[in-house]
Amino acid sequence: QVQLVESGGGLVQAGGSLRLSCAASESISSLDEMNWYRQTPGDQRQIVAHINSGGDTKYIGSVKGRFTISTDNAKNTVYLQMNSLKLEDTALYYCLAWRDGEPFWGQGTQVTVSS
Repeated sequence: QVQLVESGGGLVQAGGSLRLSCAASESISSLDEMNWYRQTPGDQRQIVAHINSGGDTKYIGSVKGRFTISTDNAKNTVYLQMNSLKLEDTALYYCLAWRDGEPFWGQGTQVTVSS
C-alpha cells in the first residue's frame, strides 16, 4: 500500500504561483508513474500532468507552459509547480501513483484562484 500526502494548496490571486507537493510513503523510483489530477464539484477528475519512471512528462493543453511536474527522489516527493494561475485552475488537486497496475490516490489539496 502506497500512501500519498498532498500539500501546498491554498488561495492565490490570478497570475500567481503555487507549488503542490505529493509525499510518498516509499521510494518513488519504485513507482511506475505519478500523476496530478484535479476535480471541481460536479465534474470528473481530470488528469493535469504525468511523469513516468523514465522522467517523461505530459500535460493537458490548458496547463502547458504554465505547470511543471517534477520529482525529488531523495525526498520521495512529486511536485506540481503552477505559474500564471487562472480562475479556471481552481479545483481539488490529487496525486495518483501507479505500481504494478494498482492505483494509489492521495487525499487532495484545494487550490483556489481569485480575481
